[in-house]
Amino acid sequence: MQIQRNKSGETISYRVVIGEAGSDFTQFINPEEKDYLQRRISSGKPLTILNRPDGVDFILLLKKEEEVYHIELENARKAAFELYPHLKDHDAEKISITNDKITKAEMLAFLEGLYLTDYKFNKYFTKKEDQFKIMEADVISEEISEEDLASLVAALEGTIFARDLVNEPLSYLTATKIAEEIAEKSTEAGFSIETFNKKKIEALRMGGLLAVNKGSVDPPTFSILEWKPENAKNDKPYILVGKGVVYDTGGLSLKPTHDSMDYMKCDMAGAAAVAGTIYAIAKAKLPVHVIGLIPATDNRPDGNAYVPGDVVEMYDGSTVEVLNTDAEGRMILADALSYAKQYDPELVIELSTLTGAAHAAVGKYAIVGMGNAGKASMEALVEAGFNTFERIAEFPFWDDFSELLKSDIADQKNIGGRYAGAITAGKFLEKFTDYPYVHLDIAGPSFNKTQDNYRGKGGSGIGTRLLFEFFKQKSK
Repeated sequence: MQIQRNKSGETISYRVVIGEAGSDFTQFINPEEKDYLQRRISSGKPLTILNRPDGVDFILLLKKEEEVYHIELENARKAAFELYPHLKDHDAEKISITNDKITKAEMLAFLEGLYLTDYKFNKYFTKKEDQFKIMEADVISEEISEEDLASLVAALEGTIFARDLVNEPLSYLTATKIAEEIAEKSTEAGFSIETFNKKKIEALRMGGLLAVNKGSVDPPTFSILEWKPENAKNDKPYILVGKGVVYDTGGLSLKPTHDSMDYMKCDMAGAAAVAGTIYAIAKAKLPVHVIGLIPATDNRPDGNAYVPGDVVEMYDGSTVEVLNTDAEGRMILADALSYAKQYDPELVIELSTLTGAAHAAVGKYAIVGMGNAGKASMEALVEAGFNTFERIAEFPFWDDFSELLKSDIADQKNIGGRYAGAITAGKFLEKFTDYPYVHLDIAGPSFNKTQDNYRGKGGSGIGTRLLFEFFKQKSK
């Protein structure tokens, strides 16, 4: 879908006109249509379709939430999702979009919802019956600039890239292949990537990543993505770390299949969000220096797989007693977090589909967040989460929780027990940091088993828009 400002003045047959309470749409309708439109609005109908000999107008009224502005923006995104079937019914592949009295932010949010609703992952269908896509959306607005649209499209393309990665099955997306996919995008967007192979990972003694990989016939990878423009406003880099478990069986602590292992191709959604974010930042040319670290492997129960009771020496030299091989994400992330120390980072943000406990706590409605980075960083992330409606529910990060990770035979164990599982996972990872750190557990909203409005079905791309917004604000 191409989003652009209408420069040509060309009349497009399908026009979407967006308004809100107080809009009368006078400039868009004929006098004889006014009474009909007002009756629709008065009866609470948000959409009126006006069929004319020269085209079709979709008059759309947004729901107002005057006291909660971020919900107002979310209403605009959802309104686009609700409009979409009507555009499809009219085969409206090329549309113009204009507005009557709505804000610039609402207009951009509407475009965001429309673009994400238009996403389809149909790569593996042999017969693509649903061919409808919006090919072009011409925006008619004095307030919205080319720069506004370029920034929006960059964030959306990054989200789509993340969705595509999550939706790919292991039969295609191995640890090696995810690095290759990111490399292709790096050439397009202009960021750099270096990928370590298994021999290099062994030389570095990344014990956590190698332990999880022991049960696989496919080698692990460790990718370093970097966007460093000459005009970067930060002296020390921001680092993003993403969990890249391309498929998780649970290892020898085998998961049940139904409603668990059957969708574990999504266990690399953190890596996808990191890749999507850096792609978007590079496309938008934001003046921030950002590095992404992606450890990648699958987790399988082969005869040589690591087992409960093993002690693993990690990249930083510390030891971990493995009590559950299904707590594998933290093992590979720990090595990446230790590796990040060499950059003396301004802030490290790690994203992972880490715990069922986080999913149980907030469902699909939020990201579980915690960390030691301080109030300002967390508040900025929370604000970005509200602006994009990729909301963060902040959990406590007290040192008391580390008590649950004490091991009898090693520096710590890789699970903390039945209680506070989301927090003990974060505290485990904190042991491998010596810098400001934020842990974002995206287990709940990363993958939708059923359609969730504009977030779609399958991979949601969660985290990409959130982090792009965070860095966009940092770059101002």
